[in-house]
Amino acid sequence: MPPATTRSTTERTARQSRPVQVAEAIKAWVMENGLKSGDRLPGEAELIERFGMSKGTIREATRILEAQGLVQTRTGPGGGTFLREMSAARAQALLSNYFYFRDLTIDDIYQLRQLLEPEMAASLAGNLSVDELARLERAMAAYAEPATSPEEERAQHVSSLRFHALLAEMSQNPLMGFLIGFIANALSDLTVYRKLYDPPNHELWARGIAYQRELLGALRTGDAAAARRIMSEHMKTAHALMIGQQAEVQRRFLKAAH
Repeated sequence: MPPATTRSTTERTARQSRPVQVAEAIKAWVMENGLKSGDRLPGEAELIERFGMSKGTIREATRILEAQGLVQTRTGPGGGTFLREMSAARAQALLSNYFYFRDLTIDDIYQLRQLLEPEMAASLAGNLSVDELARLERAMAAYAEPATSPEEERAQHVSSLRFHALLAEMSQNPLMGFLIGFIANALSDLTVYRKLYDPPNHELWARGIAYQRELLGALRTGDAAAARRIMSEHMKTAHALMIGQQAEVQRRFLKAAH
């Protein structure tokens, strides 16, 4: 009897439609042959022969790969189907669709932030260029002063999360960087659609920017232990303040309803 993992893989493949199976087979073939972004896939006739499927199945498989953002079809002279690298922004947008009907909470998000971001900060200490440090400083300039209105608070909150997304982009660990960037965007979306920026929270702003300034110093001097500690404290404090902000928004909503 084959192992359970083999059976489950076989059963899953059997349940897939033929175009999906061919799309997966094309992806496997690409990896086996070491093709890169910008390389051209074989023509339709060759794909039909290689995978033993009809023209309609091959075309549908190509459309699936295109919808996944992995290929791009060009028409005209020199046209064809070309591999392309999916951007992090597109991948994060597709992943967001998975969580669309799953009620992510502040606790869910900060559970991961508290685990990942301190380690990312430690790994970046002493490894950022002058230009990268300057980009972080420019990001902080967008919220250098406390907000004076809910609209300004919303913009500043999004900008402060952009600081963390920038750190994620600078990470040498692509998986960690992607996850932290996705989480920062998820928190930004959550803040906006739940209106967690109203009323403005001066303490959240003041403590957040103080931690970020302190972190920037540790990153500049290459103090990994300090960077880890500062980011850990930042995440714990932000978590508590965001939970308090959410409770205040709910309290005001219930008060207005009555």
